Amino acid sequence: MTSASLQPASGPARRTVVAAAGAAGLAVALTACGGSDDGSSGSADSSGTAQGDQGAGSTPSGGGGGAGSALASTADIPEGGGKVFAEQKVVVTQPTAGEFKAFSATCTHQGCAVKSIADGVINCPCHNSNFSITDGSVKSGPATKPLPEMKITVDGDSITLA
Repeated sequence: MTSASLQPASGPARRTVVAAAGAAGLAVALTACGGSDDGSSGSADSSGTAQGDQGAGSTPSGGGGGAGSALASTADIPEGGGKVFAEQKVVVTQPTAGEFKAFSATCTHQGCAVKSIADGVINCPCHNSNFSITDGSVKSGPATKPLPEMKITVDGDSITLA
């Protein structure tokens, strides 16, 4: 007596299907955990919306985003909120009227870019770390270190990266 193969002659082997599913799952996980390096020059305001164009009352940002670059007008930074400048990797906040602060826009947890400011906190979308708009301190983790303060100069109604 001869025994016939129990596996059909055509179609992928079970091992191939399992390996492909694992590779697809890994790709999804890596994409979800990765930061945004799309090179967009937009920014997010306190409502968390991206802004590709700066409003008519905005001061245009400088070319390289380095020291001395005009970031915005003081009127562009809402009191009790702030604005993320993705290209310059800086967050400018106005905790109280006329008081402007700047912090790195790179989360201290795993280096993702913070994206929005709401309810007095700077939000990182990658793992939901939140930082104070007043001093950059951690309001909720997983981040354990504050956002580093950056130097800005306010001259009249212009905010410049120092």
